[in-house]
Amino acid sequence: MALAQTCTTLSPSFIDELLPSAQRVALLYNVSYLCLAEFPKLERMLRERAMETQILFASSEAILDKCERTSNNLVKHLFPMLRIAVEKNEAMLAVRYLERAKDWINKIINEVEDITKKYEEHCKDVSTTASDVITEKDNVDKEKEKWSKEKEAIKESLDKYKKDLKQVNDELSQIEQDLITKTNELSQHVRDVTAKDTGLGILGALAPFAGNIIHAIYKAATSPAAVAKTKDLETAIRTLTADKTSLRHREWNIQNEVVNWQMQYTKASIELGSIPSPEHLPEVQAHLSKICKILLALLRFWKTVDTMLDSLHQTTFANEDMIEYLQVVKEEFLTSITEATKVWKMFGEGCARANGVFYVQTKDAYQFLEVNTSSLSKQAWQVAHDAVMEKLMQIEPSSTPAITDGTSEQSTDP
Repeated sequence: MALAQTCTTLSPSFIDELLPSAQRVALLYNVSYLCLAEFPKLERMLRERAMETQILFASSEAILDKCERTSNNLVKHLFPMLRIAVEKNEAMLAVRYLERAKDWINKIINEVEDITKKYEEHCKDVSTTASDVITEKDNVDKEKEKWSKEKEAIKESLDKYKKDLKQVNDELSQIEQDLITKTNELSQHVRDVTAKDTGLGILGALAPFAGNIIHAIYKAATSPAAVAKTKDLETAIRTLTADKTSLRHREWNIQNEVVNWQMQYTKASIELGSIPSPEHLPEVQAHLSKICKILLALLRFWKTVDTMLDSLHQTTFANEDMIEYLQVVKEEFLTSITEATKVWKMFGEGCARANGVFYVQTKDAYQFLEVNTSSLSKQAWQVAHDAVMEKLMQIEPSSTPAITDGTSEQSTDP
């Protein structure tokens, strides 16, 4: 059966990874803003970038709201109407409902494409700002030839943690590559199995969530070899995912140490009259890129759903013998609609949480821009700095895999 030519790897709770990145972006902007308190020109540049990020988050909030509403429309309108059409063997009615869903999805695709382009351009602007700060810093530092012993000692510690961070990043890259390879192997295996089973094929077309399809493989009358291979691949992916989560936490702790030592280095530089390096802006750029990557994966997901609905339209409801065909697979179709309703409801709830993440960040997280940092006393500056650092240390990385290539939803063993 041609319904399950593609198996999308996706977790309905993909959105959880957005929260720590969005929070960290605002706090890193805040730290950078404090560090440039004595340099009005650079402070204004950073303010512009931060305000652009705030506006971008507001646009992201609107898109995630539309994703939530579309998911709710599928659950509350499309699937119930599709169920009625199948029960009554009204193929033309089902076609109209599918075309309506495709219209919803195409609108989302266009908007997500637009927002991801804006993120990519904004990341370039942040990089440019970091370069501008470095240029200005170099001009000032030409007059500063001597470094204090304290500053050198801080630099040694900072370099050590940067080296540790690079090592962890290298290990993470290797694990992520292994995870992609193993997940692709699992996806191909799922495609092979669903292609041979009508019921699994319908489920794959209506609910393209890897975990649900894998769980269905265990329950269906598939061969023992297929079940065994599925279990082996899932075990390997779980092991890699656990290693990745452990390394992510270690990476997060080292990043906090790097930020801490960078701040000490910055304070020593300020005392010497030197412009601090824009150490935090590359991390801002990295987290913005991570958010952009999640949105790009969301875009690919919606395009996959659009393709699957089109395939369902063409292969099932466009056949000359579709009435007879629907009668044969009616129960399987209705069961797939029930399962699809459950997972799309979860997906909509995830989008609602993401909407809340962007709303809070847009509304509250950038209030520090209203403060004139150059007017702060040393004591007030230290209080503000310590408050930001405390918040940074409290952020934990998400242990939930995002909706990216090579990430697999963990299903429950039968």
